[in-house]
Amino acid sequence: MNRREILKGAGILAAAGLVTRGSSVANAAENINAKPVLKVAHITDVHIRPDLDAPQKFKKCLETIKAEKVDFFLNGGDSIFDASYDNVKRERVTELWSIWDDCMKSLKGYEVHSCIGNHDNWWAAPDHSDAMYGKDYVVKRLGIPNRYYSFSKSGWHFIILDGNNPSITLDDEQFNWLKKELEQLPANSPVLLMSHYPILGVTPYWEGGMHSDYKKLKALFYQHRDKVKVCLSGHNHLLDTASYNGTQYFCNGAMSGFWWGKGDEKSAGEGYYEETPPGYAILELYQDGSVKNVYKPHPF
Repeated sequence: MNRREILKGAGILAAAGLVTRGSSVANAAENINAKPVLKVAHITDVHIRPDLDAPQKFKKCLETIKAEKVDFFLNGGDSIFDASYDNVKRERVTELWSIWDDCMKSLKGYEVHSCIGNHDNWWAAPDHSDAMYGKDYVVKRLGIPNRYYSFSKSGWHFIILDGNNPSITLDDEQFNWLKKELEQLPANSPVLLMSHYPILGVTPYWEGGMHSDYKKLKALFYQHRDKVKVCLSGHNHLLDTASYNGTQYFCNGAMSGFWWGKGDEKSAGEGYYEETPPGYAILELYQDGSVKNVYKPHPF
């Protein structure tokens, strides 16, 4: 395949809205022999529930993803459906997390790094001191070290954020931690940040649901533009990509699509949320900080 054919093929995929690259298509063509240092699955907005055959559909999706030979999973939150409503009882929350745990048995041997979604937290507990109240319980159920945290793999640094604060923001403690986290990294260390809510995007213009502190965050990212390569999110159940100051913002669609239902009058197809089908993304991360994000609709 020559360079012109590569560019033509990449253009077709980009037009389909399923493939997005953190480097230019020309750069990708020139580095055709480069191999990614990591292949990562991004699942988000699973909204697991006992009905609509959701558990079995989700398990089938996980088996499909495992066939992609990914290194690990990033889970973008809203894992269950739904702990956040006022009338949700303890038994329902316990049931949902039990179903989630059963589904996660399919990923035995894989690392799953999760963030907290807005629908994961049980705010209707009888008392704030209740062991199941709020974020601490979600941290425990997801098996993550904290509501925000970081880790490194194969030269990439991953930062997991918690935007479940008033007006969708990072609290001061978390923002100061993020500043120090970026400052202490060596120059040109590629960083991927995952949040439940988009930090910057296209679809929030009509859907809402974006970080309200995006100006503060984009200023911080610009200070560390040699490092911050990718911001990954979900929440809106819609697929979009934005690029600003060298950072790629990938908002991927929901594993559950229309919450595992058939859809409504706005759905472009069965199970779609508006124009986005249910699915997951496969990210290929390269040593030079470039990235490919491929969204893959699932048939279940």
